[in-house]
Amino acid sequence: MACRISELVIDCVDPEGLAVFWSAVLGYVEVGRESDGSIEIGPPGTGFGGPQPTLVLSPTTDPRPAKLRLHLDVSPTDRDQPAELERLLALGARPVDIGQGPDVTWHVLTDPEGNEFCLLRRRLDPL
Repeated sequence: MACRISELVIDCVDPEGLAVFWSAVLGYVEVGRESDGSIEIGPPGTGFGGPQPTLVLSPTTDPRPAKLRLHLDVSPTDRDQPAELERLLALGARPVDIGQGPDVTWHVLTDPEGNEFCLLRRRLDPL
């Protein structure tokens, strides 16, 4: 028997704002809210327990650590990498230089709260 990732939890100052951002990036919808202000988003029609993990955006007032030890990688599904980069930037993502150099095939970006994520070049089939 093995485990699989069911949720990824992101501590954030503005769960509502990040829910809007990540829902637009991933094509997710809101699947739940908790009394502590957490918002869970996931794939439409499946939500928690589906083939993709949900994201739980959990409110915090703690300052963000200097370097995250985990980040998300996303891949385009219905367009090429340059077109997806343009879309992500229009949604509020920002490019960031973490020393990746000019010859890499991915783009390092931050979400509106400064959490790093990478846009990979390889296109995936949508689920």
